[in-house]
Amino acid sequence: MTPGARAQASIELLIAIEAEKQAPDQVIDSYFRTRRYAGSGDRRDIGARIYDVLRRRAKLDWWIERTGLGLVPDPRHRVIAFLILEERSEPDELARMFSGVMHCPEPLTESERALTEALYGRPLLNRDMPDHVRLEYPEWMDRSFRSLWGDNLDREMSALNQPAPMDLRVNTIKATPEDALARLREDYVVCTPTALSPLGIRVEGKVRLGGTRAFKDGLVDVQDEGSQLVALLAGARPGMRVIDYCAGAGGKTLALAASMSEDARLVGQLFALDISKYRMDRMIPRLKRAGAMAVKHRVIAATDDPWVLEHKGSADRVLCDVPCTGTGSWRRNPDARWQFTLEDMNEIRATQQRILADASGLVKPGGRLIYVTCSLLQEENELQLAWFMENVPGFQPLPIEDVWAETVGGPPPPAGPCLRLSPAETGTDGFFCAVLERLN
Repeated sequence: MTPGARAQASIELLIAIEAEKQAPDQVIDSYFRTRRYAGSGDRRDIGARIYDVLRRRAKLDWWIERTGLGLVPDPRHRVIAFLILEERSEPDELARMFSGVMHCPEPLTESERALTEALYGRPLLNRDMPDHVRLEYPEWMDRSFRSLWGDNLDREMSALNQPAPMDLRVNTIKATPEDALARLREDYVVCTPTALSPLGIRVEGKVRLGGTRAFKDGLVDVQDEGSQLVALLAGARPGMRVIDYCAGAGGKTLALAASMSEDARLVGQLFALDISKYRMDRMIPRLKRAGAMAVKHRVIAATDDPWVLEHKGSADRVLCDVPCTGTGSWRRNPDARWQFTLEDMNEIRATQQRILADASGLVKPGGRLIYVTCSLLQEENELQLAWFMENVPGFQPLPIEDVWAETVGGPPPPAGPCLRLSPAETGTDGFFCAVLERLN
């Protein structure tokens, strides 16, 4: 592909990512499946540019608006600004790329040409940029992040804007960590055990995991180390009745199934619930590959589901990885930071409270409710836990160091009554986990 064709592909992909509200890697994979003419180098370079633009969106928008040319920050103008500011393209070179022929973008307008001239030779960072632009987060989250991190704001936000590594969870239904490491290395995958999860493997560099025997045979599954840890904190064991209440595509369900298995057989009952049939359907191939087809999966109603009402007070463990803003996963989905408003946050918090109230009814006396988000915002974490303790009687939070020692082993990495993980502190995605025991 020519430089101009690569620029056009970048614009088209950014438009699709913005419109479809899907993870960038899914949109990129789908795009190139129908464009076989793109070589591996084209796909690699365009994919890298997409993530670079997404991780610099606030700064690019700031510069576009700073010129005073009246241009709306959109995918096309962000690509133009990125090519000038980051790739150091010259205005005349950019004009040749935007020729309108042979899969190239339409020619630059007069205003766009003025944009290239105004930005040429400037550094991406500018001392006049406010912190929320410099560190790439929505301005409405500024107070929340400052109250959480204070003087560590720069360190934490910078870590959130770096690429995430690939982590794998060893499926103990089929292999030990040592066996899985050996099998991966036989396929020339450079990998090491993770620092915190006893079942984690961190992969170095880019790997076609689907081509390895370890993945095809179900010895490993893709799962961030932080997600592995919160699944372990559920303390699921053989013989228990366990419910994954917001199962999604099943990453934590698979981890729970492994914890409940003996001799490659699920012992007890494990239910995966979700309101989305699409997500439930996506889980099935993963269950099959992992050897966990004994897991029962069910689509439920958002409220007053008959199955949920029928099984009140029956579960030893209920894991609630609730819908959230996903601030902890910004390394993997950098576009997600721009998908929510303050008004959306209010709706999300109401949904989280409803799910907590409904799911807590499934826990039997002595059982545990595990509240999880992949958010870093206190509004979705500590404040929601405070709301729950005030409005849902009969539960007590367990000290996370005790739960960690019981389920993972050793002291938890950060101090505190609940578990908080972040890229800067633990090298994982951002997660929050609180474990509550039902008293009566």
